Amino acid sequence: MRETLEKINDCLYEIPKTGKMNVPARIYATENMLNDIFNDAAPQQAANVACLPGIVGYSFAMPDIHWGYGFPIGGVAAFDIDNGVISPGGVGYDINCGVRLLRTDLVKKDILPVITKIVDSLYNHIPSGVGSTGPLKLSGNEMKKVLKEGAHWAVANGYGSREDLDKIEETGKMTGANPDYVSDHALNRGKAQLGTLGSGNHFVEIGYVDQIYDEDKASRLGLHLDQVTLIIHTGSRGLGHQICEDSIKVMLNAAHKYGIFLPDRQLCCAPVLSPEGQQYLAAMSAGVNFAFCNRQIITSWVREALAAVMGAKARTINMQVVYEVAHNIAKIEEHQVNGKSKKVCVHRKGATRAFGPHHPDIPSSYRDIGQPVLIPGDMGRYSYVLTGTVNAMQQTFGSTCHGAGRLMSRTKAMNKAKGRLLYKELEEKGIYVRASSKETMAEEMPEAYKNVSHVVDAVAGAGISVRVARLKPLGVIKG
Repeated sequence: MRETLEKINDCLYEIPKTGKMNVPARIYATENMLNDIFNDAAPQQAANVACLPGIVGYSFAMPDIHWGYGFPIGGVAAFDIDNGVISPGGVGYDINCGVRLLRTDLVKKDILPVITKIVDSLYNHIPSGVGSTGPLKLSGNEMKKVLKEGAHWAVANGYGSREDLDKIEETGKMTGANPDYVSDHALNRGKAQLGTLGSGNHFVEIGYVDQIYDEDKASRLGLHLDQVTLIIHTGSRGLGHQICEDSIKVMLNAAHKYGIFLPDRQLCCAPVLSPEGQQYLAAMSAGVNFAFCNRQIITSWVREALAAVMGAKARTINMQVVYEVAHNIAKIEEHQVNGKSKKVCVHRKGATRAFGPHHPDIPSSYRDIGQPVLIPGDMGRYSYVLTGTVNAMQQTFGSTCHGAGRLMSRTKAMNKAKGRLLYKELEEKGIYVRASSKETMAEEMPEAYKNVSHVVDAVAGAGISVRVARLKPLGVIKG
């Protein structure tokens, strides 16, 4: 497949339409990233997605692309509402895994003397790790309210304020969610996990703004040099995983029922407007709302954890939501296709919505600068704040990358970490880390990921995002 790759420009390559592909597949990347990208089957997965019925334009892969279930992680695909499909593999198991950025009125020098205490406090306030459970024990009926109301449920129950909701994608509440399509098994898995971080690549990071690229946009987002920021990265926990698991069984039967050609069984799907397609969309939306609520509650724990350490300075923290994005989601959106407005089902799996300026779905205070885009890196380097562009609306259905993207499998990372004191290595860089296990530290070590700066260079070079600010970590808690 590498041999057939065609260069469109310095940041965009194309896999030509061949065989059963309905459209070409496009990879956003710089030339020096291609060897890593073609080290696994992710490009083939992008080509496989192009075989699904009703796909519009291209099958897209972002520069953080790597192998996933069915769709590559870092994949984007839009499908015609009338004759296209919806696929659980295009969203993934961690429905609405996403990122929230918080800003404060503190600066770096305010927290450096107490950074270890802050990280310890975060770790003690926020349940993390495999199967972690929190202090909230909801009834089945209350859980169903969470699945319908999302972050709005959290605010109504004292976790944050209405101002938080204005800065969340979909205002923290996906319409069309139907808890009746969520199995009892999924509900039971999620009941005790609300307000928990989970495991794997999920984290809470405290750091600071170390570089500004666009003063005007940074100012509009309330960001300035040396300002203390926090990032929350987690999703829908066991509930979302089970919704996906349950849906895959239904979709395998649906693909057979509707005679859909699958180049890979993991791409099982159903027509968007079919009963199976609508049922998945409603269940997925419920999982989306659980994740929105989860991050809102964790934000409350973060506020409490920081206040507990800062003491007399707690009044000056003034922690506010900059923005929150989902990066594992399918949504019905209107886009311009061949000069006409068209409703499509956009799958973003390990990809972020990046709507350009003046789109009505962007919070009014940010509307003229474009949607904020949050790109976390690994725990040893940087994270970025970008904004969406008109080019993204024209090229990628308003989509961009979502993070650094894995470079090594978890097994390979574990082997590479043997005999190393990763905590110590990071401390020597001025980064204090608390993790639930040594295994997590090994799996998530910085070298396991691509350099997020290279990923951002590619999407900025392609014009589908604009750099605003760079954030550097000082402390991290991992699941």
